[in-house]
This record gives sequence, C-alpha cells and structure tokens, in this order.
Amino acid sequence: MKALLPRIEISLSQIRHNAQMLSEHYGRKGISLMGVSKATLGDPEIAKAMIQGGVKFIADSRIENIQKMRIAGISTQIVLLRTAFSQAEAVIKNVDISLNTELETVRELSNFAKIHNTLHQIIVMVEMGDLREGILPCDLPQFIKKTIDLPNIKVIGIGCNLACYGGVKPDNHNMYQLSELADALEKEFRIHLEIISGGNSANYEWSEAAQAVGRINNLRLGESILLGCETVNRKAIPGLYTSAFKLIAEVIESKEKPSLPFGEICQNAFGNVPTFLDRGIRRRIIIALGRQDILVSGLKPNKALEILGSSSDHVVLDSNNYDCQVGSEVEFNLDYGGLLSAMTSPFIAKQVIGNNH
Repeated sequence: MKALLPRIEISLSQIRHNAQMLSEHYGRKGISLMGVSKATLGDPEIAKAMIQGGVKFIADSRIENIQKMRIAGISTQIVLLRTAFSQAEAVIKNVDISLNTELETVRELSNFAKIHNTLHQIIVMVEMGDLREGILPCDLPQFIKKTIDLPNIKVIGIGCNLACYGGVKPDNHNMYQLSELADALEKEFRIHLEIISGGNSANYEWSEAAQAVGRINNLRLGESILLGCETVNRKAIPGLYTSAFKLIAEVIESKEKPSLPFGEICQNAFGNVPTFLDRGIRRRIIIALGRQDILVSGLKPNKALEILGSSSDHVVLDSNNYDCQVGSEVEFNLDYGGLLSAMTSPFIAKQVIGNNH
C-alpha cells in the first residue's frame, strides 16, 4: 500500500511516556493534570494515550471535539476550556466541567442542567494579567455570590490562564495571589474549592523553582505532553520526547535555479513585497504542501533544508545541495502552531504509530 502524502505520523508511545513523566513530576507536588486535546482535533487515540499516562482529566475548547471523544468511548471527566452561551445545552449533555467567566452563560448552563436533571461543575477563571479570559479579582466575590446558589450548578474551583495571549509568565507572585483568592473565597462563602488550576505548559519553570506551590493543585497541559517542551522559552523538558509528531511531505520539483527572481518585483499572492538574498545558483526543491495545509512557520526542517518561502500550495526550500529526488519524502518536526494547523487540515493524512494498549 502506497504511503499517504502529506501525512503526520503520531507516536502514541511517546505521548503516553510524556504524560506519564509529567504526571509523576507534578504529582510529587500534589498537582493533577488535565491533558489538553485541542491541538489534535480531539483525537480519541491521543486522548487515551494521555489517560494511560496518568492525566486525570481531558480538556478541550471545542464541543465538537468532545462529542467525538465521547462517541469513541472516552469516559474520563472532560473539561471544556471555552464556554459559549449558544452551546450551553450541548455542554450539559457532553461535558463534566466547564471554565466560565460570564454570569449569563452560567445561568444558561443552570437552566439546561435543570432540564436534563444533572449537576454541572464549573471552574471560575480569574484574570491574573494575561488579558485573555478571566474575572478581575476585585469582581470575583460578587460573581461567586451570584453563582453558588444557581440550581444544578456547583462551583468546584478557580483557575487562571497565563502566557497564551499577553505572554505573562507564571511566577510566585501570581500563583500566590491565586492561592490567596481561593482561601478568601472559601472563608467568605463557606465553600470548598477542589481545583485550583494555576495554568498550563508555561508553568513548568515556576513549578521547578517554587519551594511551595500553595493551593495550586492542577495544570492544563497540551504542548508539554504533545511536544515535550515548556512554553516560556520553548525549551525541551528533560526526559521527554520532542518528536511525537512528524510531518512527511513529497518532493514535487528539484532543480538548480538562480536564488534571485528575474523581472520586476511586485506583491506576492499574500500582498507582501518579498526580498531575496543572492546566493548564486542553488538546488531548490518544492514540496506538495502550502499555506492552505499548514502554518509554514511552524515547520522545523530536518537535515540541511532551509525554508525560503511558500504559497497556497507550495513550500520552496533551499536543499543546501542535499540531493532530494522528485518523489522522495522530506521530514519535519513541528512547533505548536504547526501541529495545530496540520492536525486541523483535511489535506494532511494522520497516521498513528504504536497502538494504545
């Protein structure tokens, strides 16, 4: 059988290993993990590998991904990372826990939870400076006051998001502040918050350096499990695999050409006026992959290949005189943006290597 191209090869054993190592690492500090599946389009096999590695929850931002995992038999508690008012009934039917910041959305969840005679759990997200989702700390008591008495809703925790939108680094100050907020809310409202979710893959350096983690007892990890790195400096985490996902593409042209275009330069297909460096005659290769398939900046070429540019359907590379024949395959590692786009693309085949046991 001829191999599909382009394709992304997925090593379940490496994902399982990474999940296990991180579960053990954070578990020693009393921190449980949510394995974030959104970058893999909610792939059930990848979710199973995370669970086998020890994550306690699966988390995703798309209800469609969660429905797919439920149909595939994922019974572990599932957390919805992005709640939408219009999807409240689907949330109640498919999700155990959701992250929330808007009272009207929680009221809508309460209405449908009552209709379906179920208890829905929520984690209230707090704004700690990254300026994505979250309630300002000064507004948090009023939100909790209006939420805890809603029928069929249980507030089980608070959380925050850092280093995603604003690039704000998790540190002792903001983690201590979140812990203090949890203590204050429990005291004021006489409730118990089971989950204090301090962030994501960007929390690795903080967790390594912190002598005490306070009330933080949960993190939501995607990139660390999938790509084996932290996300403050994108450094590999010791003992983890960084190549669980490999993108394979086909060479469709291999020719020696000048490195400077000839003719008057205008805008390219994406409205930019490109500039070029004269390197003389070079062997250039084109692969059957383009911007419609993937975030090209997320490709990390192996060997000596260098990405020169791309259009909708082509990526042009300098081979550095490496012999790439037409019809041969070239391999790339991926960063998070590359993984996200490759897994979402309908034009890239997904091939699982190493079955779940």
